[in-house]
Order: sequence, then C-alpha cells, then structure tokens
Amino acid sequence: MGTFPITERGPNVRVIASPTTWIEGEALRQLDETARLPGMAEAVGMPDLHPGKGSPVGAAFLSEGVVRPALVGSDIGCGMALWQTDLSVRKARPDKLAPRLEGLDEPWEGDVAAWLAEWGLDPSPYDASLGTVGHGNHFAELQVVQEVRDPDAFAGLRLDKDNVLLLVHTGSRGLGEAVLRAHVDRFRAEGVPAGSEEAAAYMAEHDNAVRWARANRDLVANRVLGAVGAGGFPVLDVCHNNVVEAEVGGCRCFLHRKGAAPADKGPVVIPGSRGDVSVLVRPVADRREALWSLAHGAGRKLARHEAKGKLKGRYRRADLERNPWGGAVVCGDDNLLWEEAPEAYKPAQAVVGDLVDAGLAEVIAVMRPLVTFKCSRDSGESRRDKAGRMRERHAAREAKRGRGR
Repeated sequence: MGTFPITERGPNVRVIASPTTWIEGEALRQLDETARLPGMAEAVGMPDLHPGKGSPVGAAFLSEGVVRPALVGSDIGCGMALWQTDLSVRKARPDKLAPRLEGLDEPWEGDVAAWLAEWGLDPSPYDASLGTVGHGNHFAELQVVQEVRDPDAFAGLRLDKDNVLLLVHTGSRGLGEAVLRAHVDRFRAEGVPAGSEEAAAYMAEHDNAVRWARANRDLVANRVLGAVGAGGFPVLDVCHNNVVEAEVGGCRCFLHRKGAAPADKGPVVIPGSRGDVSVLVRPVADRREALWSLAHGAGRKLARHEAKGKLKGRYRRADLERNPWGGAVVCGDDNLLWEEAPEAYKPAQAVVGDLVDAGLAEVIAVMRPLVTFKCSRDSGESRRDKAGRMRERHAAREAKRGRGR
C-alpha cells in the first residue's frame, strides 16, 4: 500500500492526498455536505479536489437507488484524448506551429451530419460547436515526451518519443449544459430515483452527450492534425465527467465522477497547466477505496476571479504566452489568459505523486507542452457573440442542406 494514508473524514467520506497537498477548505466542506445527501453511499476526493458549483470537482460519488445529475455537472462527457502524431520533434518549431492553429475555434466547415452519423448521433441544436475546444480549462496541446519511466508500457501503447503527441481536453459543449439545465428546471439539484422514467430519460440524454463529447474530441484532434500537416492515430480517450451504473455489494449503485478519471479503463493522462508537464499513468486496478477513480488534472488553487488580481502585477501578457520550455500559448482572450495562468493550478507531478504514493497509479511517461491552443488570438468578440454567430452559421448550413434534399 502507499506511503500516505487515505484520510477518512467520516463514515463514508475519504480524501486521497498527502499532508503537504493543499486543498481548499470550501472543497472539503462541499465534499462532506455532498456525502450527507439522501442515498449517498460514499464520497472520495482526489488530490486535485477544488470547489465547484454545489459539489466539488475532482471527486467520485457512489449513490444507492438514486441518480444525481448535479454530481456529473454541465460538461457531460468531458475528457482527455491522447494522439500519437507523425510530426517529428526535431522539426517541430512552436513559432511556426502556433499560427497554424489560429481559427480552430471557428465552426468546422466539413460535413457535420456525416461526422455525427459515424458516431451514431442525431443532429442537435449545438452541432455548430462540434470540433471546437470551448473555453475554461479546455485546450488542444501539442506535446513533447520529456521522460519515459516505463518503456514497456510506453511501447505497448505504440507511442514514439521522437514524434510529437497531441492531447485534447474538451467535452460536450452546450449539449451537456442543456441536459443538466433541463433536469435542474424540473428537479433543481435533487436526484431522481433509479428505475424511474426520469432517471431513464436522463441516462439516455447523458449517454448521448458522452458520445457527442468523444466525437468532438476526435474532430478537434483531426482539425489540429490537418492544421499542422501531420498524420496520427488515437492512443486513448478517457471521460472524467459521467455517471455509470455499478454493482457494489449487491446493491444497484451509481458511480458519479465529477472531474475524476476512471481507474478501470486503461492508461490515463493527468494534465498540468499550460506551463507544466502532463503525466501518463497506468492505474492500479480494483482499488475500491478510491471508487475506482483517479485525479483528472492538476486542480485549481486559485479561483478564476482571483487569478488575474493576484498575478497581474507579476507578469506581462507576453510572459503568459510562453511556457518555461520556450513553447507557445495561443489565447486571444485576455481574461482567460490570466484565469488559466500556470500559477492558478497545483503542480501536476505533486498530484500524481500522491496517487503513486497511495498505490493507485504508476507513471509511464512525462510530457511537456510545445504549443497550447486555447482560443484564437484574432478573436476580439465576446464568447456570447461568437456562440450566437456559430448558431446562425449552423442554422444556415442546415437550411441549405434541407433545400438540397
């Protein structure tokens, strides 16, 4: 077992973190409060635990006889996709690659209906966002392998340290938010009984959003590869915002993950900030005390509204557009640039270190960022204006397609 104990905060509440890992008191309060909800069997906080809307992010929750959509959140299906490219590290120059990613937040001009059909999805009002990363902590990042810790596992994934990797972090965009909003409008933050029509309806919409999110990551990856003139193949795609049915001790339970990667689906990438490394790990299977879950990222240590105020005097914008290895950051949103500053996050290797010391994961490789795409530099419009323009373009495209039938 690991060096650090898993802290028991109550009969059904645990936190996986070393004594030196700082976790905000509000996040712990939310974890404890969530564990007291009716039907909650267990709640486990990861070392990246931080406050969320109503319940914390970086946690797994096990409920019995009830499905709680609020414990998945609005970005249903959000996750990480890792791709191996054939772009040579030796030839990859950040200043040449970064401009090629401009415009990736614009609507995709390809055949959206065909892409959705390939994933078994019907059209939705949110398909203008398909193939875009969105805002917040989402990104598409070209990476360089800095260190291989487990050569056999690395080779088994068909990874090549001489070529660039691509990591995509995004989810279901407005679709998942609409699913949660529809539930909240009827039930507020309450859950719905397992086996009820309401639970079945939510789970169907949830599963659809999870598929949409995977299709979105896949398209983002393909757009990035096309922009930089590279080929590649997917290595893994891991969802960290979802709910699945689980048989635990003979009960009909539901395992909710809100910013928690599954430990029973193979290797996982735990990303750091845009100025930090990402870590590829192999979960140690069947660790029930962690609810078969791992941290999903580094975890915030500064709230978004705090970051700019605390960091503004310490850096210029130009400083934030570079990472410590000379890599480039593409981010045209000034507020987002500060909100997502590296200092707003915990060190990724410290979070992963807690998982390793707790006996939950083993490190396969460490990657550093080469180019991180957040949003285009030439975009001066607001997020609301851009979203409206994307909807209008999608509606026009659908109308055109309808006339052609």
